[in-house]
Amino acid sequence: EGYGLSETSPTASCNPTDSTAYSGTIGLPMPLTELKLLDDDGNEVAMGQPGEIAIKGPQVMAGYWQRPDETAKVMTADGFFRTGDIGTVDERGYFKIVDRKKDMILVSGFNVYPNEVEDVITQMPGVLECAAVGVPDSKAGEAVKVVIVKKDPNVTEADVRAYCEANLTGYKRPKIVEFRTELPKSPVGKILRRELRDKS
Repeated sequence: EGYGLSETSPTASCNPTDSTAYSGTIGLPMPLTELKLLDDDGNEVAMGQPGEIAIKGPQVMAGYWQRPDETAKVMTADGFFRTGDIGTVDERGYFKIVDRKKDMILVSGFNVYPNEVEDVITQMPGVLECAAVGVPDSKAGEAVKVVIVKKDPNVTEADVRAYCEANLTGYKRPKIVEFRTELPKSPVGKILRRELRDKS
């Protein structure tokens, strides 16, 4: 498994070619490439903490063509490209993607990563798939909304709430639970959270 973006033409990290098992990570930085994890203020986060993946290396773009304004939004003063992906790094130096920064939900100042909520709820018996999005909330700024496709038609909102109470920290629990027959998806099967947010 490797990782990169158009702006890193194309690969920034990769699992070793002699790997014999799936690691669930995006591997180690490529030669001459640096990856670090930044908070919103541009400071590196502590080991094990999630932060925005920033990349520096010979394959990273100099900037967007004739768009210095857009370039300034994504490049740090020391030449790192801010990817918009949230990741963690372990003690071996292996990076793992947690979520997209734009999908992060801010509940009363706490970061909630939709993937984490979705991973818990999809393990609930009777749930086929789900998506978590942030919706405006007058008290908390944003609240977690989950849209669920049932595998078992008898699953109720009360069942979901009880499951979340047992398996998620308070601020990560959904305030809104909605059931649908299907989720909006891209042609390659990726759930389109943006569409769910826009229709909230």
